[in-house]
Amino acid sequence: MRPNILLLMVDQMRGDCIGATGHPVVETPHLDMMKRDGVMFENAYCAVPSCIAARASLFTGMTPVSHGRVGYEDMVPWNYEHTLPGELAKNGYHTQCVGKMHVYPERHLLGFHNVILHNGYLHYNRSTRCRSSESWNECDDYLPWLREQLGFKADVIDSGLNCNSWVARPWPYDEYLHPTNWVVHESIDFLRRRDPTKPFFLMSSFVRPHSPLDPPAVYYEQYIDEDIPDPPIGDWAKRDDRDESGLMIDCMEGIIGKRQLKRARAAYYGLITHIDHQIGRLLQALHDHDVLHNTLIVFTSDHGDLLGDHNLFRKSLPYEGSINIPLIIYDPGNMMELGRNRVISEPVELMDIMPTLLDAAGVCIPETVEGSSVLPLIRGEDRAWREYIHGEHSYGKKSNHFIVTGKEKYIWYSQTGREQYFDLENDPEELYDLAKDSRYIKQVEYWRNILIGELEGRGEGYTDGEKLIVGRPIRSCLSHIIE
Repeated sequence: MRPNILLLMVDQMRGDCIGATGHPVVETPHLDMMKRDGVMFENAYCAVPSCIAARASLFTGMTPVSHGRVGYEDMVPWNYEHTLPGELAKNGYHTQCVGKMHVYPERHLLGFHNVILHNGYLHYNRSTRCRSSESWNECDDYLPWLREQLGFKADVIDSGLNCNSWVARPWPYDEYLHPTNWVVHESIDFLRRRDPTKPFFLMSSFVRPHSPLDPPAVYYEQYIDEDIPDPPIGDWAKRDDRDESGLMIDCMEGIIGKRQLKRARAAYYGLITHIDHQIGRLLQALHDHDVLHNTLIVFTSDHGDLLGDHNLFRKSLPYEGSINIPLIIYDPGNMMELGRNRVISEPVELMDIMPTLLDAAGVCIPETVEGSSVLPLIRGEDRAWREYIHGEHSYGKKSNHFIVTGKEKYIWYSQTGREQYFDLENDPEELYDLAKDSRYIKQVEYWRNILIGELEGRGEGYTDGEKLIVGRPIRSCLSHIIE
């Protein structure tokens, strides 16, 4: 019997924000249960930490170099022969996505039989330069529903919060109207109307805890009076804000007031607990529809959020808050015989999810897929696993490449030549940059050479095969997908 598959994907959730892994504040009872009764990957990463590229890795199983997205760029068409939902659909699965896709064009099904869409606030989609101010919601299913429920012209920006901001406040409407609840409502409705003769693949894709930081009031209040630890500030981090970058409500770097930062972190944690409780609602619905014990459940995020670590915010940079993501596989009926309360330390990446789910479904994995199924890894089969993940992100002067193993990390900034090296095993918060420490010269040289090998032959000209070359033109999308 082939399993049903439920992929729970959130947006911009850090890998350390699960209660059962030791977070000092966040409460995630349902994710804790899934971790206890399932398998957790403590060194799961996204190779390009922003929405579009991360999702391209998940949907195609390819490395960023192959799928061509190495930064953030909207309005680049998705033309991939093999996708996760497409392969499952071709092999007898009833496929459905609810929530965020972030593909182009927005209504691209990408192999799903149906998509009920809410991407949140996409700047290009809302811009009158691209479309009229009203026609944008043709690409959104949540907003018409919200307006129908409220009986007036509500919008996703009614709270006054920016979609990339650290400014926080509670959700202005009833909790049941929050987009997190809506995703679960529509997911449960799919269970009612699915084809009962086929196994299903349901992707419940949440826009939160990505900004706006607007949890329902009960979740905001749960954390606002908590003793929330200050974020880590490395010995390498900027400690002044002479140009007042922190006053930008969508800043990527800067210093904001302690009270404002606490509100941001309280709201972020509240959004995570809210999602957790709604996952509990969906798990109960699976039980009520008598499909829980033949459904394989995967929980993950596209990337993290720096959330003030090292006076940095959002994503795109190669630090743990940005690139380390949660990944849990939960098999309530033990269909895959994966064991319970397993923690896997080998480095895995979003591209591994497609081959893992195809493997679980008994579907042939296309040759285009470069990720690997983690099922043999979980079962302890004697197969070699990768040593490291190579990641990158085009980001102006802060464009970067990184090599990470879960125990070590090497970073190279391609426009300045700056190098960093962190001993993650002993310094998981990246407080100490050891790149110039004489005791670590050999490690830095080793990982620099690994990066040279990864970049050799790239069109940007980052290396001549012997050294890294600083200042080469950067691209957010490689030429093979935009020409």
